[in-house]
Amino acid sequence: MKYKFIIFFVAFFCITVNNYAQYATVYPTNWWVGMKHNKIQLLIKSDHEQFNKEKIRINYPGVTVTKINQIENSKYIGADISISNTVKPGNVKIEFISNGKINSVDWQLKERRKGNGTDFAKGVNSTDLVYLIMPDRFSNGDTTNDHVVGMRDQSLNRGEIYDRHGGDMQGIINHLDYLQSLGITTLWMTPVLENDEPNRTEHGYSFTNHYKIDPRLGGESAYKKLSDALHKRGMKLIQDAVYNHVGSENIFVKDPPTKDWFHQWPKYTGTNYKDQVYFDPYGSPKEKKILTDGWFTPKMPDVNQSNPYFANFLIQHAIWCVEEFGVDGWRIDTYIYNDLPFMNRCNAALVEEYPKMTMFGETWVHGTAAQAYFTANNFNIPFKSNLQGATDFQTLFYGIIPALTQNFGWTDGVNKLYTTLSNDFLYKNANNNVVFLDNHDLTRFYSEMKEDVNKLKMGIAWLLTTRGIPQLYYGTEVLMKGEKNPADGWVRLDFPGGWNGDKKNAFTQEGLSDAEKDMLQYTTTLANFRKHSSAITKGKLMQFLPDDGLYVYFRYDNDQTIMCVMNTSDKEKQINLNKYDERTTNFSKAVDVISGTSYNNSFSIPAKKMWVLELKK
Repeated sequence: MKYKFIIFFVAFFCITVNNYAQYATVYPTNWWVGMKHNKIQLLIKSDHEQFNKEKIRINYPGVTVTKINQIENSKYIGADISISNTVKPGNVKIEFISNGKINSVDWQLKERRKGNGTDFAKGVNSTDLVYLIMPDRFSNGDTTNDHVVGMRDQSLNRGEIYDRHGGDMQGIINHLDYLQSLGITTLWMTPVLENDEPNRTEHGYSFTNHYKIDPRLGGESAYKKLSDALHKRGMKLIQDAVYNHVGSENIFVKDPPTKDWFHQWPKYTGTNYKDQVYFDPYGSPKEKKILTDGWFTPKMPDVNQSNPYFANFLIQHAIWCVEEFGVDGWRIDTYIYNDLPFMNRCNAALVEEYPKMTMFGETWVHGTAAQAYFTANNFNIPFKSNLQGATDFQTLFYGIIPALTQNFGWTDGVNKLYTTLSNDFLYKNANNNVVFLDNHDLTRFYSEMKEDVNKLKMGIAWLLTTRGIPQLYYGTEVLMKGEKNPADGWVRLDFPGGWNGDKKNAFTQEGLSDAEKDMLQYTTTLANFRKHSSAITKGKLMQFLPDDGLYVYFRYDNDQTIMCVMNTSDKEKQINLNKYDERTTNFSKAVDVISGTSYNNSFSIPAKKMWVLELKK
């Protein structure tokens, strides 16, 4: 009987302490000493009645409550606090006082990460090669998190393209040797925040809690472990950020702090997806509102960034992620659907705290002028974006794809690629744009090229030598294929070898065909050459007018000159270095960086080939 009483007492005590600790939830969940952003707006939620009537008290040296904001929903309090430069790390006790009763929660002030942004938040630039992974589809490194009790989506079926397949961050950690040997410097994953939706949680773009990392991917500990492992190798981490929308099961959708926390319409209104209404001098204000305030899909409520509390929440969350997880760069999803002045504020806040931090936005638009509008540009217009770079859909849709699939013409074929790059004068710095052949939303490039290996090699050679920051989608290097239609799940299939029992393993090359091995070797060789090429990663670009399907451009600096020769025609083409004497004077031979073959002043290139040549004296 005595032992039963002790067990009962311990159980009761633990339940009491736990309830006490959970009296309220505070966002952001913690902060750091020594931050430039030392005036923070806490959003505090409790399920206790009339919580917003309670008084708040903080008695911690250097932390001051400067304002209490009465929020519409009685379950929420907004508290503005100031953190002095002399404050010490520790647990800040936030007390809530009502009718003589005092409840409290602990809110942690941490030491900053090592380096205060010098060992991380380094930004990405043209010296990098970014590898895009959908974590659920790359490798299952920890089977214990395949199912997480209490989460709505319990699917685990690799035979279904829209179910979860079990890949996680431990799986990526296990294969960092593969990425590094491939020549990758930077990892970008589709979102890793909690997605507690009932289905379609494999892609990660429907957040349900900004301050939780999805436990099926390994949770906070795995994300930190992955970040640390990358940085120890001198590699970088990009986080995929979504400001525009959340998931339908998001904690704020279920219980919004204010009625206008999300954009509401009398009946469902989706965005019109038409970026032109932003800058059209003849455009309709109503249609602009539909673009920005309409919902991306019926399952993705549209965030109201004009709400000052939610705007602060999002900006603080961005800074929190960079500091908490050691993020180096920021890819911003659905950039064109956001409130652009808000995005300028958020971008500026990140750069203020982390001066080397870079962001690039998803700008799925048509036309170089349209794309440049959303980035730092040379336009003399009322709105000026401070976004450093964009996902360069123009060099894909109006560049490399027509170059390799259309017959040559005055405005067709490879002339489209030349013309698109000629429009780079619109950008402040086109080298900040991220160039790519495919991604998780597009038909895989190998399929786009009708499974023509030579054309894929030409695409990869262009990707790794053109201006900007190249991004490689997982599996492109081993001929992964898939059509976006009829379903985007077909371009998001599992990486071979990421699961025990896979018959084909790209990590070890076991089971790969000769063509797959050859493509992997080709990509690896060129990517690693690029990594050490000052001309490609930091040099200038000079392109020459395409001639009957032949396109020649140079990457060069004071130390190195690289000649890129793309023959998109069906005929062998003769090359004479003298024709390009602006860049070839004083050079006597050209060495193929893949084969090592040397060519003299005059040589021919076969049809449907691209050579990357280092010029030698």
